[in-house]
Amino acid sequence: MRREAERLQDILDAIAAIERYASQGRQVFDEQELIQVWIIHHF
Repeated sequence: MRREAERLQDILDAIAAIERYASQGRQVFDEQELIQVWIIHHF
């Protein structure tokens, strides 16, 4: 089982990745199904 610190780091890494994709704008999000699925999966 993963330690809490590792799980927290996973959450922080996912937030950083979502921010990178989200910064590309709504139009890119709407046009890219892969980005939509990836971001929704990490919520």
